Amino acid sequence: MKQAELTAKIDEYLEQNWGTVVDDIRTLVEIPSVEEPELAAPGKPFGPGPAAALEKALDIAADMGFETANVDGFMGYADFPGKSETQVGIIGHMDVVPAGPGWTFPPFKVTEKDGYLIGRGTLDDKGPVMVALHAMKFWKDQGVEFPYTIRFLFGANEETDLRDVEYYRERFADPAFLFTPDAEFPVCYGEKGGYNGTITSEPMPERMVLEMTGGVATNAVPGEAQAIILINTDDLKGTDDITVERLDEDRVRLFAQGKSAHASMPETGVNAIALIIDYLLENNIGTQKEQDWFKFEKALLDHTDGSGVGLATADKDFGPLTIIGGTVATENDCFVQTVDSRYPTSISGEEIQAILSEQAGKVGASVENTMLLPPFLVSPESPVIQALLSAYNEATGQNAKPFTIGGGTYAREFTSGASFGPEMPWIEIPEWVGAMHGPDEGISEDLLKEAFRIYVLTLDKLMQLDL
Repeated sequence: MKQAELTAKIDEYLEQNWGTVVDDIRTLVEIPSVEEPELAAPGKPFGPGPAAALEKALDIAADMGFETANVDGFMGYADFPGKSETQVGIIGHMDVVPAGPGWTFPPFKVTEKDGYLIGRGTLDDKGPVMVALHAMKFWKDQGVEFPYTIRFLFGANEETDLRDVEYYRERFADPAFLFTPDAEFPVCYGEKGGYNGTITSEPMPERMVLEMTGGVATNAVPGEAQAIILINTDDLKGTDDITVERLDEDRVRLFAQGKSAHASMPETGVNAIALIIDYLLENNIGTQKEQDWFKFEKALLDHTDGSGVGLATADKDFGPLTIIGGTVATENDCFVQTVDSRYPTSISGEEIQAILSEQAGKVGASVENTMLLPPFLVSPESPVIQALLSAYNEATGQNAKPFTIGGGTYAREFTSGASFGPEMPWIEIPEWVGAMHGPDEGISEDLLKEAFRIYVLTLDKLMQLDL
């Protein structure tokens, strides 16, 4: 098909089907597909929400005429058969992070405003998944038979443990190559390593901070935090970020309002736990053991490059390490802080564990490593990366170059993969549109339409490679 003819057909598809695309996104967003392990059951390994969203995505794909299968609730797939069983894959996820605080729009409904779609999952990852699925349907509607089979994989556990991919790969061979519409354009050829840990203080049965809570997920900068302290003075004053509320004659509640953000982009958020910690230290609240712990917390939370706890490092592909404190709680007389680090090749996960353990040990705390993923790199000059890049540049008229990210996507879990759009972070968006993992998550409809064009071209180019 000639370029002019293909462009015309793409525009025609968008004109005739965009309402359906938005309806498909709306249908999925209305399902609160947050993992609930306590409600896991056969066929619903991550709880009812992810299972329902997975099944609905498969229904949408089946209605398009694709061959679908549900892999025991862990993952599902839709096939567009080609001349061979060799697969080109697309993978996205149906699970989402919790809504969290700070929303001005309903989190589990799609709000259409000024050309944007707002709702949890519109950006990460239900919106992009539906756009990519429609790109696959575009080619089906043309009546083509590709040399390779396209397999669209729908995951259900991307935001937490990636057990969906593990379960799938134990039962099926990897596609020859796959991409995931769960990052940024133009094309990402590498992902930082990922380290999650839980830091637990020594028990402090005698303490002034009776309770401390904050955050909704390890991999998100917490937007809210609070502490209940044992204190009978009325001298504590609120600040721009801290609200002080007396509960009774002995207890005061501190509430901190920060700004949520994805752990891979901590510079875009304000850590509410750090705000609480700073307030406690500035007002000399706590026993000596508490103060020692708070000083460690401050060193950890105030420096997202890890420099406060001896973790600062960088390399040429990924740039600097990042680290955030995602959640905090008081359990069994201990303070429990979770951390999420995205690290380059200049340090290992084992080194992060050792350094954190040494630093935490100075205040009697222990560190448990709860997740570890090594950095992932593919040659930016490989034919598959160049095919994706070529499709992007042709669709946009740019001369963009591939890049790496701090976030982790499905791409790293497979033999050969890349993360590929749809975000274009250099495009200015209204202040009321939030980012992934934050309140008022949203995405431009024009950006989704541009992604559709890019994905249609990408599938055509991948089919011309020798896989």
